[in-house]
Amino acid sequence: MAFHNADVHLPAELRTDEFLLRPIRASDAELDYEAVMESREFLRKWEQSSWPEDDFTVEANREDLDKLERRHADGESFTYTVMNPTETQCLGCVYIVPTASRLFSRARISEIGGDRWSDYDVGVYFWIRKSRLDDMLDRRLLEALGPWLARDWHIERYLIVTNEQFAQQVAMIESAGLQRRFQLERSNEPGNSLAFA
Repeated sequence: MAFHNADVHLPAELRTDEFLLRPIRASDAELDYEAVMESREFLRKWEQSSWPEDDFTVEANREDLDKLERRHADGESFTYTVMNPTETQCLGCVYIVPTASRLFSRARISEIGGDRWSDYDVGVYFWIRKSRLDDMLDRRLLEALGPWLARDWHIERYLIVTNEQFAQQVAMIESAGLQRRFQLERSNEPGNSLAFA
């Protein structure tokens, strides 16, 4: 299902002194692979899968990024790579998924905060490479996302989504003052996802 909110504009980038967000491309495979493999232990919790496997390759990553690039172009979901300002190192990824997407329709969604799922336009997932967690780059990225979504996407109502087993990210989101609004359960995953606003 493509995102057809007439008020939404797909921005080309978000640039700060510390990082650049821009749509991911298959040609980012090598830099992205380096960040993924450095961070594979927590990405497995975040993904609720064995991905990335220890034998994951750059070519397999390129195939994944090609799919993400196509979904972005088709308006299904939107993946932005997080790069350093000179684009010589991948720092992570941001995924912006319409709340009406198939990804969410397959989950059992329980309200926690009294809001309705349909009140929100998108769910936002993100990760930052392991070596940048200690300096709290993930918190600064989170703080930049809300204003960017409002200003450049014209989206006011969004959710930050993570997996409850990724305790570091849950704690960071809560420390930013966001509240749990929904719990998402999928029968094939051992942990639940949490959506914050």
